[in-house]
Order: sequence, then C-alpha cells, then structure tokens
Amino acid sequence: MTATAAPAGPVPPTAGLFAPRLRAMTVGSVALVSLLAFEALAVGTAMPTVARSLDGLALYGIAFGGPFAAGVLAMVVSGIWCDTRGPRAPMWHGLVWFVVGLLVAGGATAMNALVVGRIVQGFGSGLLSVALYVIVGQAYPEALHRRIFAAFAAAWVVPSLVGPALAGLIVEHLGWRWVFLAVPVVAVPAVLLIHPGLRAIGTGTTAGLPAGAAARIGWACGAAVSAALLHIGGQQRGATAVGLVALALVGLLVCAPRLLPAGFLRAGRGLPTVIGLRGLASAAFVGAEVVIPLMLSRERGLSPTAAGLVLTTGALAWSLGSWAQGRMPAPRSRATLPRAGLTCIAVGTAVVTLAVAPAVPVWVGVLGWAGAGLGMGLLYPSLSVLTLELSAPGEQGRNSSSLQLGDSLFAATVLALTGAVLAAGAVPGPGSYAGTLAVAAGLAVLGVLIAGRVVPGPSAVRPAD
Repeated sequence: MTATAAPAGPVPPTAGLFAPRLRAMTVGSVALVSLLAFEALAVGTAMPTVARSLDGLALYGIAFGGPFAAGVLAMVVSGIWCDTRGPRAPMWHGLVWFVVGLLVAGGATAMNALVVGRIVQGFGSGLLSVALYVIVGQAYPEALHRRIFAAFAAAWVVPSLVGPALAGLIVEHLGWRWVFLAVPVVAVPAVLLIHPGLRAIGTGTTAGLPAGAAARIGWACGAAVSAALLHIGGQQRGATAVGLVALALVGLLVCAPRLLPAGFLRAGRGLPTVIGLRGLASAAFVGAEVVIPLMLSRERGLSPTAAGLVLTTGALAWSLGSWAQGRMPAPRSRATLPRAGLTCIAVGTAVVTLAVAPAVPVWVGVLGWAGAGLGMGLLYPSLSVLTLELSAPGEQGRNSSSLQLGDSLFAATVLALTGAVLAAGAVPGPGSYAGTLAVAAGLAVLGVLIAGRVVPGPSAVRPAD
C-alpha cells in the first residue's frame, strides 16, 4: 500500500478532520487507536482458551500484568523521545514492537513464549499511544483537537461493543492465534497512512537525553514492576493477594509521583489537576464497571448477556458524549466540560447503586450507567485537549505520557482493591456492591470539587502561540 505525501505547510484552522492535508492521517490514527483498543479487549476473551491450549494457567496473571507494566515504561520512554526527537521514531518503533509482539504471541507453542510476545506488544502499544497524542498536538490546528480526540474516544468505544464477541467468533472458528495474527494486517497500513503527514512535523533539536530523563526512566521501571505486581496480586486470593497488593501500592506511592507533574498530589492548578481528574474519572468508571455485571446477575437475576447489554448502554452514551463535546461551541471556562462530565459520572453511579435494592426497577440502573457513560464522553476528550493546551511544544510528550500514566495506574489500583473487597467474603452481598459503587461515586465527587483547579494561575498560563 502506498500513500501520497501531504502537501507541505500549516493546516488552516478552519479545515476539517478530513481536509486533504489531514485525511490520511485522521483515518490512519483512528484506525490505529481502534486496533490498540480491540487487541486490549480481545485478549481477555481469548486468554482462557490460550491458557488451556498451552497448559499455562500458572502464567495467566503475568500474561496480563506483563504487558501492562511494559506499557507503563513505554509511555515514559515515548514521552521523552517525542519531546527530544519528535514523534516519528516512537511511532515507527512502536509499530515494530507491537507487530513483533503480536507475531510472537500468535506463533507461541508455550505459555512463556506467549507472555514474552505480550510484553513486547505492550511496550509497542505504550510507545504508539503517547506518540499519537503528540502528533495531534503538532499536526492538527487547535480548533480541531476536541474533534480528533472525540474520534479517538469513539475508536475505543466501538471495539468495546463488538470486540469481545468478534474475538469469541475468531477463537471458535479460526483459532485463538488469529486474535493476535490478524491485527498486523491492518496496523501496518494504518501507520503508512500516518507517515506522510509526519514529514511536516519537527524532529526535535535535543541531541541526547534531557536532564533528569535517566532518573525518570528509572522511576518508570519501578512503577512498571509495581503495576505488574498489582495486576497479579489482584488475581490472587488470601494472604498472597494482600501481600502482593500491599507491596505494589507502596511501590506506586514511591514511584508514581516522580512521573507525574509537580503538585499532582495536592491538586495544583493547571496540568496537575488535569492529570488527577483523568485518573479519578478512570478509577470511578472502571471501579463501577467491573461490579455492575456481577451485581445485576447475582442480585437481580439478569443473564450474562443482559448484564453485558447494560454496560453497552454506557459505551454508547460515552460515544454520544464524545461526539457532542466535539461539536458544541468552546465553553467559556476550561473547567466546564470536566466538571459536567464528573457530575454525570457521580450522579450516574449513585443511581446505579439504587439498583441493588429489589424494589428499584433495573431500568433505573441502566439510565444511571448511561449517564455515567455520557460523563466520560464529555470528560475524556476535553482533558486530552487541556493537556496539549497547557503544554509547551517541548513538553507535549512528557505531559501526554503523564496523562495516560495517571489513567492506567489509577484504574489498575482501583481494580485490584475492588477485587480484594469482593473476594473478602465467600459470596459478595448487597453491601459489598453498594460499598464499591459508593467509593466509585465518591471518587467522581472528589473530581467535581477540584475541577475548577484545571484553570491555571496567572503565572502558569501558557503564552499564546
């Protein structure tokens, strides 16, 4: 497949996502995001079959924790790389790592080889995800940022609707290997579509690693190991689970603050709060999402299919919210969309909690979850836009990396803790479900309370370009 180089020169601010100079890049970027999302979701469907086929149940946890940890490290590396040399090299290296990892996993004859492939694939995914954000910041006019990030959000939502079912069909009719082997067929052309537009993007000017980069990579290694332990510990039971999760949390508390903007823990104005809101929203939504199907199945008697359809309403509402925020006029305050999104998540999750009670119709919970999904759609793209808006040109990679790191680490922590709470009793009861959902709603409320701090102080406002 060949792609025609985009004409040189800046893109007019009034151009659309599919203007001639952006069309190939938009199609390729959205396709690549969709593939990353599909692979992340499809593997969960295929992995039980993989573990049985390769007799690798003992390595089941590391098959998920390994790529997650590799992605954490890669996000930091990609951020440094993008800021020093531009996003071209991280994009191409990310593609190579991603494709090689998929091929190794798809051709594995033993579980340890599959785990190696998954780790390589996870590293490639981390490189690509940060590079794509930097490409948006450098290739698209600021007026289009909300729209392209809305397209990225939709590219995640669609695989969440069809990915698990499609992966199941692939496993049943073609074999589990094709869940891995089919993706490179589309990933390579997607990056080829993006490549011509990269020629107009700068390659950076720094000859070596910037000051503090080596230490940052070291802290990233510590966070990656801690994230892997957290993921593995969340799948264990008893004292082993408690020990691994506790050790992982200590590691994250030590390492993660060194990778996030100064002032993150105290919700400093501007970027630190933007990163914090993304983490809180992700933790709230994911923490509720893993509980809802179990609650509806055990407490309300819904079939797995019906409980899954409830989650689908949230995904569809997420897509709707993303589409809406990309087309509404720019709000007068930077805090408007984040605050509105977090309010929807908080209220929606609280409404879902009511569905624990048998007297409350199930459709009430469905409406609540749709409201939470709408909030995520309003929130996620707007925080991505704010991250680029508050970043100097040489900091887009680092800050995009921080945004995605906060998202991943917050969600992983809440997932591990939620699993521990639900596993504490022999059979989870209404109190367990209500408690975990209340914590999720509380995280969103905390976000609402600090959302106004995304507006930086006078000394922190980035000068106009």
